[in-house]
Amino acid sequence: MHRIVLLICLVLGSWATSLSSREAANLSEAFITSVTLSSNGLSYYVVIALGDIQFRVSLDTASSDLWIMASSCSTSACQIAPRYPLSYESATYQAVNANTTDFVANYADGTGVTGFVAKESVHVSNLTVPNQAFALITDSNVTMTDDISGILGLGFPRISTINATSTNSRLPSATPFFPGLAQRGLLQYPLFGLSLTRNNTGTLSLGALDSSVVTNLSNVEWNPVVDFSPFSNESSTSSYYQWAVPLMSLAVNGTSVALSPSYPTISANRSIAMFDVGTPGIYGPWADVSKLFASFASARLVDEAAGQWAVPCDSDITLSFTFGQRNFTLEPSDYLIGETSGDPGLCLTWPVALDPSPDGIDWQFGTPFMRTVYTIFSYGIDALEPPMIGLYSLGNATTPESTSFINSFLASASETVATTLPNSLLLTPSVTTPAYSLNTSVPAATGAIVQTALATSTYSPIFGAVTTVPDSAALNLSAIPLITPSPTVATYTVTDSAGIISTSVSHFSVPSIVLGAPPGWSSAGFTICAPMLPSILLSVAIPSLLSLLLRCTPLDLS
Repeated sequence: MHRIVLLICLVLGSWATSLSSREAANLSEAFITSVTLSSNGLSYYVVIALGDIQFRVSLDTASSDLWIMASSCSTSACQIAPRYPLSYESATYQAVNANTTDFVANYADGTGVTGFVAKESVHVSNLTVPNQAFALITDSNVTMTDDISGILGLGFPRISTINATSTNSRLPSATPFFPGLAQRGLLQYPLFGLSLTRNNTGTLSLGALDSSVVTNLSNVEWNPVVDFSPFSNESSTSSYYQWAVPLMSLAVNGTSVALSPSYPTISANRSIAMFDVGTPGIYGPWADVSKLFASFASARLVDEAAGQWAVPCDSDITLSFTFGQRNFTLEPSDYLIGETSGDPGLCLTWPVALDPSPDGIDWQFGTPFMRTVYTIFSYGIDALEPPMIGLYSLGNATTPESTSFINSFLASASETVATTLPNSLLLTPSVTTPAYSLNTSVPAATGAIVQTALATSTYSPIFGAVTTVPDSAALNLSAIPLITPSPTVATYTVTDSAGIISTSVSHFSVPSIVLGAPPGWSSAGFTICAPMLPSILLSVAIPSLLSLLLRCTPLDLS
């Protein structure tokens, strides 16, 4: 007779309760949800719900607003995506000024969206945020893939179009999604973490760190975020603007490359680097990037307008960037983009050179770099603690990548890039630094302690007043909350009569979801049976399992 033991690593939790009820009870929790790489490799998305309608949204840490395409948007970019049905009368939808509060967002690539501001309950994992201000897009030339319907911004309020609009209109309580959670004290700690992997999956954690990734907190390198002076049309105080920190140094194969900050007298002679999950590349100023590739044998500038270099595909050179006191190294498989069609022996590569930005941000580290680290965005605490970025290295760059490994990577992960190579060597262009666009009469400092707009002061600070690179030994690491993602496999162990043990693994099925439509919606009347979001909430404190609540409401759309 066989004895079968089923081992399932399952963490149970309570079903989502409304944010307002947890707030009233003075409860704070942590949440985690899966992150997926789009099929074109340009963005990472999560599934959220507006009311009871589910959507895929791209994550973006360089913007702060949530926007979703609306059913009234008829452009080709909108037509291919699930859209919020304006004819559906959601019980949790709130019009703002009769849908007349305009929303406009323009992006560096020349694309943009327009629409209007509204409010709706937003669900991410088991977190429910009622009355969240967001934008419904009625015109767009931003093309999405994979049924992605919009963007979830995770940046500071200063760069929120909706938040800026609220100060000049009848739009109360327009705080962006994540800052709102931090300011109301509704997370275990005011931070979020991003795990981005090469195999198309990852996690977004809110209020805690993913314990399946971060196994040694002492190896996290913490960096105070840079405070920025105001623009001329803003208030007369400095504030946090982007998730940006000082870049201390750069090295090619261990040899230092001198950095040239765009505005050295303003930035205390330090280069400023921004981290953005919405950027599918690595970008730096011409002065730094040209010196970097001068250290590569046979590197060529192949597109002056795009700032694009190519290097031999069999390169074994490593690139190291120093943040705080720790080096973070990129192997060829991290920075190579793909083979050029004009010369299969040459590969396009990151970083790409850009003209200096008038806000003083020199470098942009997007997903090629962020896949090599677990990135932690700590929002800071009013009057107690500055915002911080924590970097936890995921790689081991002590052993060089072999040529066969790189060839295998290029064959499996990249396509040949259509490229017209120049017939002669291109020279690095002369670049003019524009006038600094911020008000230098208002001082700003890295790691400045500000009195408002960060997380509520009811949080106990982990970092305290940090104005320089913090010493990990002085941090209260035990206070940093951790969370474990839901299991994806079950392990079966079978012991037969002879005592021989065999093991098999079964993957849990992933339930299908309907995007852009309420459950059961048809052109006639229908009944919606809408359970609370069925993902598992993993409480940092004491998990519990509550029975599933099912609410069935007949609707008449005639």
